[in-house]
Amino acid sequence: MTGRILVTGSAGHLGEALMRTLKGSGQDAVGIDILASEFTTHVGSVSDRAFVAKLMPGIDTVFHSATLHKPHVATHTRQDFVDTNITGTLNLLEEATIAGVRSFVFTSTTSLFGDALVPAPGEPAAWITEEVKPVPKNIYGVTKTAAEDLCQLFFRNHRLACLVLRTSRFFPEEDDRKAARDAFEDGNLKVNELLHRRVDIADVVEAHLLAANRAPDIGFDRYIISATTPFDRQDLGQLRDDAADVVRRHAPGFECEYARRGWKLPNGIDRVYVNQKARAALGWQPKHDFARAVEDLKADRDPRSELARLVGSKGYHSEVFEDGPYPVDQDVAL
Repeated sequence: MTGRILVTGSAGHLGEALMRTLKGSGQDAVGIDILASEFTTHVGSVSDRAFVAKLMPGIDTVFHSATLHKPHVATHTRQDFVDTNITGTLNLLEEATIAGVRSFVFTSTTSLFGDALVPAPGEPAAWITEEVKPVPKNIYGVTKTAAEDLCQLFFRNHRLACLVLRTSRFFPEEDDRKAARDAFEDGNLKVNELLHRRVDIADVVEAHLLAANRAPDIGFDRYIISATTPFDRQDLGQLRDDAADVVRRHAPGFECEYARRGWKLPNGIDRVYVNQKARAALGWQPKHDFARAVEDLKADRDPRSELARLVGSKGYHSEVFEDGPYPVDQDVAL
């Protein structure tokens, strides 16, 4: 990757991780965010086209990770989500086209699959590939889906090379689900999720760098970015009500370490994110998965990457909430 690089959301988890990595390798990277930070070179919003227009000339690659997230659904209006996630993406795409940007990499989310992630009672676990049609269940999913479609439109009509990376969970904050927090120690929960719905931020960064290099040749496509699952399609029925037995078959050796720590697996798993397309098309080789995490735990090492530890926890709000890391199950109208 050559030339000047623009990173949006540079004060956020992924934005900081990208900026740390790019700066560490001597790249000329510009970071923008609404919040000042060590890795933010220009403070402003992607929803402000004039601000974007000033910064885009001379940019070769755009990493667009700025977004309002699921944790903001109960604290921000739907219009806020449209302004940031749709209008902000449109502004960047318009100005990137004018500036002749070589590669545009858009950070999307597996959350946009929404209701497609939850099988009906008695049905097998969902096998989530890029072929699954998103069924968004909140304004976050709706706006990320629309932003993906804008990326496809700008490739179709303007030949702007744009790859969409649908990332699974990589945040270090505690889970928003009270039942999950009550049932599992936080580290236990996150290692379990590497089986089917989590990815380390270092692997996410590597996928973005590879996508930037491959975008001019590929043009446009969407990829799921999640840790490599040990499961296959034949496991989906049993995963719903006997996940532990499936894990024993595919990832033996975890039981003694789990017993030593008093950890446990969930009774059932309802979805599995599949990263095969990203590995094949981008040459991506994620290093962090369930088996590696277990080996790290056996050696009393932190299973997170060094980059994940450096970025750390940021939270999503300035205020503290009584019943969890952020309010859930609301989609405010005002």
